[in-house]
Amino acid sequence: MMRDLRIIVLAAGQGKRLRSDDSDLPKVLRQVAGRPLLAWVLDHLAWAGPGAVTLVVGYQAEKVRQAFGGNYKYALQKEQLGTGHAVASAAEDFAGYQGDVLVVYGDMPLYRPETYRNLVLRHQESDADCTLLTAVTSDIPAYGRIVRDQEGRFRSIVEQKDCTAEQLQIREVNPGVYVFRSPLLFQTLKQLRNDNAQGEYYLTDLPGLLLQASCKIETWTIEDDRQILGVNTPEDLAVCEEILKEARS
Repeated sequence: MMRDLRIIVLAAGQGKRLRSDDSDLPKVLRQVAGRPLLAWVLDHLAWAGPGAVTLVVGYQAEKVRQAFGGNYKYALQKEQLGTGHAVASAAEDFAGYQGDVLVVYGDMPLYRPETYRNLVLRHQESDADCTLLTAVTSDIPAYGRIVRDQEGRFRSIVEQKDCTAEQLQIREVNPGVYVFRSPLLFQTLKQLRNDNAQGEYYLTDLPGLLLQASCKIETWTIEDDRQILGVNTPEDLAVCEEILKEARS
């Protein structure tokens, strides 16, 4: 039986590369296979119950609220300052909560419910402080690579732009889905720094900070090129459309 679990869905982005002359909708409201991207994600999290879900909204936040109604909690990211900042925007809603937090993206509609559930079970059964979903893929996307030590334990996430030639060959990647112990999550978010080219606070830095603090980091690995597809371009949207329509037929 699962321990207490709540979910943060990151849904604040504008999706500039998806904008068209006839639409400036928030990214998560872009249609794929007849429904908003976010609707697919929330369907795949329905096993947790809507009361467990907090949507972090930002760009045209009111449109997202109107689309998904009052069954969900909402947190406002007033500025787009990175994924770590987005999660931190929900801190007030998690004050005093001692359970686990699953963090997912609202623009990744292809994850299966069992993938999320298995990640959470791995986290709780191993009594970890943080558990990352990783994916071994044949078609390596522009995601951070998972670096492990000689015993196979997680050591770091190296973003693609920072990889050595050898690290670029690593087929295990970080698609950005995590489970954290809530108090540790929000405490450690305060340590994030934005000394990077974008001036943003990245959630990908968090597992490394937790490891430095001698916290227990675990992983749950899938081998699937499809589930980890995020939507950033019209081409991505078209691929997701095809996969979701195929799954319904």
